[in-house]
Amino acid sequence: MEAATLPIQSDYEIERGKPIPSKLHAVVQMRLILYLGTHYNEQYILLPEFALDTPGQKSVPDLSIDELSPVDFNRDEIKKPTPPLATIEILSPTQVLQTLLDKTNEYFSSGVKSCWVAIPPLKSIYVFKAPNDYQVFSHEHILRDPNLNIEVPLGVIFAS
Repeated sequence: MEAATLPIQSDYEIERGKPIPSKLHAVVQMRLILYLGTHYNEQYILLPEFALDTPGQKSVPDLSIDELSPVDFNRDEIKKPTPPLATIEILSPTQVLQTLLDKTNEYFSSGVKSCWVAIPPLKSIYVFKAPNDYQVFSHEHILRDPNLNIEVPLGVIFAS
């Protein structure tokens, strides 16, 4: 019986404690930021890669959505002390889906209202409104988040 070998982690993965993003990950993240920023910029602020002050392991969602508030350039923050309204996680090729599902449970327990999990190769986003309570939206659908009153045509996000 052969011993299983673990994939070698890159410096990025070791330093950040998370898988290295891929091109699809980057494209989905960028398109979500552009769409949400364009259509909801008077209602929400988007915070990519901003650490949350959650119990347990370090939590850094790919994107957080929060209430719009003034930005104080005289005072910076390393971690968000209060939970955002929503988090968005995007599956990377070397990542295990269960890891993202576990993160959604952690986010909900800290007070987040919605968690999105994007799966780029399937052109779909799962929108959780509570642990184990989700809807799946594919590239042919309009994503609707009832907790935030947000709609996103996924054909725009997953366009070729």
